Amino acid sequence: MSCSCGVSAEGKTAGCNNNGGCSTGGCNKLNVFDWLSNMDIPVQEKFDIVEVRFKNGRKDFYRNISDLDLVTGEAIVVDVQGGHHIGYVSMQGELVRLQMKKKSIANNDEIRKIYRKATLNDLEKFEEVRKRENPALYRTRNIILEQKLAMKLTDIEFQADNTKATFYYSAEERVDFRELIKVLAGEFRIRVEMRQISLRQEASRLGGIGSCGRELCCSTWLTDFKSVSTSAARYQNLSLNPSKLSGQCGRLKCCLNYELETYMDALQHIPEVKFLKTKNGEARLQKTDIFRRLMWFSFEKDNNWHPISTDRVKEIIEMNKAGEFPESLTLDTIEVTIADNKINRDLEQMDEKFRKKDSGSKKGRNNRNRNRKKKSGNPQAKKAQQPQSQAGNQQKPQEAGANKGQNKRRKKRPFRNKKPNNE
Repeated sequence: MSCSCGVSAEGKTAGCNNNGGCSTGGCNKLNVFDWLSNMDIPVQEKFDIVEVRFKNGRKDFYRNISDLDLVTGEAIVVDVQGGHHIGYVSMQGELVRLQMKKKSIANNDEIRKIYRKATLNDLEKFEEVRKRENPALYRTRNIILEQKLAMKLTDIEFQADNTKATFYYSAEERVDFRELIKVLAGEFRIRVEMRQISLRQEASRLGGIGSCGRELCCSTWLTDFKSVSTSAARYQNLSLNPSKLSGQCGRLKCCLNYELETYMDALQHIPEVKFLKTKNGEARLQKTDIFRRLMWFSFEKDNNWHPISTDRVKEIIEMNKAGEFPESLTLDTIEVTIADNKINRDLEQMDEKFRKKDSGSKKGRNNRNRNRKKKSGNPQAKKAQQPQSQAGNQQKPQEAGANKGQNKRRKKRPFRNKKPNNE
């Protein structure tokens, strides 16, 4: 496949070597891939209409009446109003038929024809014509400022035969440019065509990098600009911040419509509710996770968010309609759990323990009192026993003295250790 930038005057691939935007208007701009190119199709049944690309991705259809053997990316000379122009083959074959059907273009005699393949002389003249575009663009902008017209000139495209120039501009209101056309025709000595484009088309022609880090969709593959409303952002739970939702064109991003249908299908299972009533109070909706089917609620004096499934939310809605209020967002009624029984059982065990201690201490006191009474006995009997004890105490010293005298006499007696006389 040839380079989408086309072929230079020397017959080589025309690389743009331009950072930020393709100077030839072809790099990655509405490129297509012919996935039917490897299929063998009979020559008699080959579709004779070719899709041709011009500057900044502008495309049109032309009939190959001469049965030229064309290659994708090849420069050709085509018929245009009031002359001829040079374009590049972007697609051919059965895919062109599908594209025409998609864009509702009829296969009739209004489709213009292809003259021939571009020669080296055609390409040299075309390069000279294109060199006039930038100086003409700057000069035209100065003329617009002098005439104080409320319009923005975006691009200029000169025809290959140097007989006509198309000026692309954008404006919010209707502009009277009749005087401007006269000035431009006298300035450049060429037929002038003013073509108004929208802001989205302007961004697609200029190109750029989006917030996603990739090249703009409108300048690479997107051709149909559908209207985008703020409701698309609301359905996707996006913050309505214009700086984040707007693209380089100043309008809402086209990518907001890419996943809108998926969100709409998922929202069918999400109930529409703002608050739920419970016995603990009124819980208000704070956030919704569409694909996980979770809804976060919070109470008035509580900063915590409670995630609830959509099925549970539907149950609470039905209970509120019937005049019933659940105990909480997760439970309808509070039941005694095993943990509560354990706590009460511990308290009962502690009470029994203290009761046993109290009863044990009373028994100990009673036993000690009984022992004391047994030891003390009758007080009258103690008095009667006192004289006997005193008499006993008087006799004991005498007996002790007599025993001491006997011991002394025993000590004074000598001990004679004599051998026994066996005779």
